Amino acid sequence: MTSTTVARNVVTGLRDMGVRHVFGVPSGGWVDYMEAIRTTDGIDFVLTSHEGGAGFMADVCGRLTGVPGVCFGTFGPGATNLATGVGGATLDRSPMIALTDEMPAPLRGRTVQMAIDHQALFAPLTKTTMRIEADGAADTLAQAARIALSGRPGAVHVGLPQGMSAEAVEPAAIGPIVPDAPPAPDAAALDALTAAFAAAAKPVLAVGLGAVHAGVQDRILALAERFGLPVLLTPMAKGMVPEDHPNYAGVLFHALSDMVGRTHAEADLVVAVGYDPIEFNYESWMKDGLALASIDVAPADIDRAKHPVAAEVVGAIAPALDALLALPAGARGWDLAALAERRAAMFAKLKGREGRFGPCAALDVLRDVLPADGIMTCDVGAHTHLIGQHWRTPRPGTQIMTNGWSAMGFGLPAAIAAKLCRPDTPVCCVLGDGGFLMTVGELATAAREKLPIVIVVFTDNDLALIRIKQEKKANPIYGTPVRAEGTIGGPSLFGVPVTVARDPAEFRTALEAGFAADGPVIVEALLDSREYDELVLRKDKP
Repeated sequence: MTSTTVARNVVTGLRDMGVRHVFGVPSGGWVDYMEAIRTTDGIDFVLTSHEGGAGFMADVCGRLTGVPGVCFGTFGPGATNLATGVGGATLDRSPMIALTDEMPAPLRGRTVQMAIDHQALFAPLTKTTMRIEADGAADTLAQAARIALSGRPGAVHVGLPQGMSAEAVEPAAIGPIVPDAPPAPDAAALDALTAAFAAAAKPVLAVGLGAVHAGVQDRILALAERFGLPVLLTPMAKGMVPEDHPNYAGVLFHALSDMVGRTHAEADLVVAVGYDPIEFNYESWMKDGLALASIDVAPADIDRAKHPVAAEVVGAIAPALDALLALPAGARGWDLAALAERRAAMFAKLKGREGRFGPCAALDVLRDVLPADGIMTCDVGAHTHLIGQHWRTPRPGTQIMTNGWSAMGFGLPAAIAAKLCRPDTPVCCVLGDGGFLMTVGELATAAREKLPIVIVVFTDNDLALIRIKQEKKANPIYGTPVRAEGTIGGPSLFGVPVTVARDPAEFRTALEAGFAADGPVIVEALLDSREYDELVLRKDKP
């Protein structure tokens, strides 16, 4: 059999499992892998400005394609830079394979420039960590992909020992990756679930990211409609129930969560479907004593002294929903007309208003300009809380945020990855000016790749969430102004043109031009951050 190299087995293996992009900053030890990528059809290396951005990009590729996203970092600082994006994939539940250089066996544990223990570094940030051997690289990558995709998805770290890439080995292929299927639910647990549900007068559905992964949107809608139930969403489950659906009750944890709380305060049972407390733990919003019925691939993480667990179904989600749907139909005690009034009142508060240009009006205009099938990514900040509640999301995957990890700097790399994965789909990102500064260097990546994305920067020169918390404690504003005044600076950044908008009309014109452009465009909206004060950081618990 004709021999090949370790590098080529790694690269062809990634390509054959469906990986189309590898993100990172190269090292000397990565050169053989780069050459293998260059000469292999169907896979490309994307040079990023920072390894953290590479991790965010791989995260979003994993979300959108269902194939583990792949990123690379070199020894020491390359790996620690990469770690921010790797932790994001694990806590945002995105499948990822994070590759790093590692010292060859004779140098492990020695004092060597840039050397740290990457296996130890990535252990708490990933589902597991491993390293390749020359004759088993393909098998290791296949195992890493299966683990990354199984259960709650996440990152797996794979070390590439330096000097191994050029070794001659036999060709090895990777076939389709089949994740471990969740187990079938226990019959007794299903009986407990149906009994708890049947006994409840006002059960409420709380739907999380696990339900998105399970693909049970139709069942959730059918369950809500069959029994007249309100549906609460976690932020990363946006799109599972349309905002105009009569059973939609709002998003937990984000803007005006006190108004959302008026609904779940009436419940006598929370039926949690794929609810992942990494977004928002139960105790922070459920009234004391409120019972839980959990349906998920993992056991419920809840203070059981405060909240009785009436049922806990661990395993495949769809069969548990089918068991509930098999119960006799009939509306429960919910007043859906009152729910509609609360929903309308909440959205009225979030509507853009006359006067100074604020973030609500900016989101209204952007939602109107971006096509319904477009993708909007966002960064972390006060604007995220508005987006979580206010942004109309027609289906999962059309609004992309980080909420389990919540790293500032996520939004721009996320948009780059979304456009690479969905080249025919309009893509934009919404960033605060603080988060924008964290990964502004990735503008160079967007320009180099000639990606037509619209980068919306909400400039208020204010880290608003922290400033609001300071003021609530009657503390002076300190350390939160991004700059004294003005704009992000200049008519272009890294070759990306900048248009400044000072009112909704200017903003609309700039957006329309931006979406018609053939490359990346920045639209900077100069906004009044005081609008956030009355909308975000409200009480979640009655």
